[in-house]
Amino acid sequence: MTLLRDADLAAAFDHAARSYDTLVAANPGYHAHLRRSVRRLGLPGHGAGLRLLDLGCGTGASTAALRSVLPAAHITAVDASAGMLDRAAAKPWASEVTFVRAPAEGLAEAGVSGPFDAVFAAYLFRNVSDPDAVLTTARDLLAPGGRLGVHEYTLSGRRADRAVWTLVCRGLVQPTASALGDGELYRHLWRSVVEFDTADRFAGRVRAAGFEHVRALPLPGWQTGITHTFVARRPETARGSQTTSRPEAARGPQITSRPEAAPRPETARGSQTTPRPEAAG
Repeated sequence: MTLLRDADLAAAFDHAARSYDTLVAANPGYHAHLRRSVRRLGLPGHGAGLRLLDLGCGTGASTAALRSVLPAAHITAVDASAGMLDRAAAKPWASEVTFVRAPAEGLAEAGVSGPFDAVFAAYLFRNVSDPDAVLTTARDLLAPGGRLGVHEYTLSGRRADRAVWTLVCRGLVQPTASALGDGELYRHLWRSVVEFDTADRFAGRVRAAGFEHVRALPLPGWQTGITHTFVARRPETARGSQTTSRPEAARGPQITSRPEAAPRPETARGSQTTPRPEAAG
């Protein structure tokens, strides 16, 4: 199969949205890994006074990780899939969380504007047609010195890691997804990872986009060598079209959030059993 892109990928996520959280719930380490990646941003305190962009928020798992670690921050959560975004917005959130439907390549048209103190993107970059352009957009939306966090399936380059990834996808993920009618999306998941950058190459891509202090950090368990957190900073000397003013929260086709429920205890940090593709950018 060819990789799904743009409207085709958004449509596949729309269809998968109904069972997405159920499958994610079968992965005991999924949410803990997202929280770990958020903590690796190294943002101060509880996020008071910070503006965060959750790029490719899906059904809100990455948004929940940001809220868990940085509960006082304002979060603009963006996704291209209407189905995924509807699922996210229907959950209980604090008023500081705003959802906007937009592709990662069309943020300005949707009224999403910086400066943000951090941009977080989980399972996004291998799903976009032009990752370099999206990295440039993320850099330009950041305040000088702002942080970038990327949580992504990026293989180490070792044959063993590719073999483990293939075994998990073909032996567990794809049969389950096919039974739910979402086989095409999860075949895309497998292929999008094996054809995307290795961890070292993606770190180089981030540096080439103008970021500094770039680090690639592995995640624990069976995903070591398969999933990484990338952290980087926009240089203190502003580049590109970024301004230093702080506008109000992003405007555009927003979905109103609802009051937040009481926080739930952190899930177990054991091995995951079913990887997820996360939402299209």
